[in-house]
Amino acid sequence: MERTRVAGLISAVGLWLMMVAPGLSAETLKVAVMDQQAVLEQSKAGKRALEELKAYSTTRQKIINADDLELKELEQTIQGGKLTDSAKQEKQAQFQAKLESYQRRLGDFNREIQQKQRDMVAEYSKKVQTVAQAVAEKNGYSAIIDKGNEAMIKIVIYHQPGLDLTDQVMKEFDRLNK
Repeated sequence: MERTRVAGLISAVGLWLMMVAPGLSAETLKVAVMDQQAVLEQSKAGKRALEELKAYSTTRQKIINADDLELKELEQTIQGGKLTDSAKQEKQAQFQAKLESYQRRLGDFNREIQQKQRDMVAEYSKKVQTVAQAVAEKNGYSAIIDKGNEAMIKIVIYHQPGLDLTDQVMKEFDRLNK
């Protein structure tokens, strides 16, 4: 799926350059690169957002840990052997109900965290794109291409270091998102 997205992006950039390039001379077509993920992870605003996500996740994890501990204690009570058959059956029914509740809660929390992460990435991607556009317009670039990084598929195979505007975009991003 990621390869399809990258191939589509490369095709779109190529098509855009073919449409725009005929009206531009070689001197006016300026293209730069940036690492959008680095802006998110290394900017002050991005770090704050990631910390908020981590805190949210940690809160949910504490609830899951408490549920897990309760299940283990109940299981030890059942296996202790000091219960009557009817009490043991009752505890097993409680355990089963708590286990099902635990599994539902775990699934719900995982979905919540993933959705929150997707929402955050989408929000910050829009903000980074807006800032990148402003930096491009200020510096006369026709396009800024996300170069990707080692964790994802690299879109740009090679670029001259001077074409990397990641630091400029990050500084402007922090300035606008205090």
